[in-house]
Amino acid sequence: MQQKSVITDVLDIAYLENGPPDGWPCILGHGFPYDVHAYAEAAPLIAQAGARVLVPYLRGYGPTRFRSATTLRSGEQAALGADLLAFMDALGVARAVVGGYDWGGRAACVVSVLHPERVSGLVSGNSYNIQNIARSMEPASPPEEAALWYQYLFHNERGRRALERNRRGFARQLWSMWSPRWAFDDAIFERSAASFDNPDFVDVVIHSYRHRYALVAGDPAYAGIEATLASQPPICVPTIAIDGDSDGVNPGTAHHARKFEGFFEHRVFAGAGHNLPQERPTEWAQAVLDVREAAERSAA
Repeated sequence: MQQKSVITDVLDIAYLENGPPDGWPCILGHGFPYDVHAYAEAAPLIAQAGARVLVPYLRGYGPTRFRSATTLRSGEQAALGADLLAFMDALGVARAVVGGYDWGGRAACVVSVLHPERVSGLVSGNSYNIQNIARSMEPASPPEEAALWYQYLFHNERGRRALERNRRGFARQLWSMWSPRWAFDDAIFERSAASFDNPDFVDVVIHSYRHRYALVAGDPAYAGIEATLASQPPICVPTIAIDGDSDGVNPGTAHHARKFEGFFEHRVFAGAGHNLPQERPTEWAQAVLDVREAAERSAA
C-alpha cells in the first residue's frame, strides 16, 4: 500500500491507498490502540476485486497531524465522524463502502447515520458503534465492567501519566487481553506501535475515554453532531456487522440488530478477538465484497 496525505480544515490526514485510482471507493478505519496496518492483508484482497481502498490514520495516530495548535485534541465520536466525512470530501469521494472496528467503526457508523447518501454499504465491527452518552453511567454486568478497567483508569490523571509514560506497554496489554487467540509477534506489534508516538495520541485518547462518560466537554465545533447522535438514530444503509467470539472487551452485539433498517446481516468470526480485520483478513475482505453486492442488489 502506498502512503499519501490529504489536507482538510482540521487535519493533515495520512493514509494508505491500495488498488486502481479509478476503482470503486472503500474506506476502512482502525481502532484504539491499533493503526492502519490492521488492514495490511485485507486491503489488497479487496483491491483485487477492483476497489480503491483508502485506510486513514485517525486523529492522534501516525503521521496524521492537527493543523492548528489551538484545536481541541478531541477524541469524541462526532469528531471521528466529521474527520471521515472531511476525508471523503478532500479526496472527492462522493460515495463509498465504509467500514471499521472500534474507533474506526464508530466513525463509519456516524457517517452512515448522518450522511447515508455518501455510504453505499457499511461493515461494522461490533455492530451499532455509536455511544449512548446519556446512559453512560448505567452499570453493566461485573465481567463487562472488569473488561473496561482501562477506560476508568484514563478518567484520572494517574491514567494519563501511565499512558504517556508507557504507550506501548498499555497497547500490548490490551492487544493480548482483547484477542487472546491471536498469536501476533513483536514485529507485527511494533509496526503499529510506531503510530502511538504521535504527539497528540495521549490527549486524543484521554479525551475520548472521558467524553464518552460525559466527564469532559466536547469540541463546540461538533456539538450539533453530538446532539443528533444523542437520539441514537438507526442506520439505514446496507450493513454487515461482525463480532469475534473471543473478543476480550466486547461480549457480542447480536442484540443491536434492531438499530439497523434495510439489509442487515450479523456475522461471528470464530476464534477472533477485537482486531477483526487483522485477525481474519480474508473473512473481513469477503464481508466488504458481500455488503457491496447487497447494496447493488438493493439499488437494482
